[in-house]
Amino acid sequence: MKIEKGTWVRIHDIVLSPQERSPNLPEDTKKVPLEMWVKGFLLEEAMIGERVAVKTITGRNVEGTLLEANPYYDHDFGKFVPEILEIGLQLKEILWAGEGHD
Repeated sequence: MKIEKGTWVRIHDIVLSPQERSPNLPEDTKKVPLEMWVKGFLLEEAMIGERVAVKTITGRNVEGTLLEANPYYDHDFGKFVPEILEIGLQLKEILWAGEGHD
């Protein structure tokens, strides 16, 4: 499926291979490439997996492999914890001493 020009996308690229990385890095860090993931507006129609260019929100043009269209955050902060809700209510009471601030 073709992704249209102007679509908000996420790309990936290898910035430095392990051989190009600084020798001053910790050993485990030196063994892996330096990678980047960038979001931006697709500059030309393309398919997932193709090398593309995007324009970021800040106006930079960046190239990389097209990963996905219309990316979104899919992380969360875990399951509901009643104690945290109670802490928030207590904090509100302490800060505003029941003055009716909502």
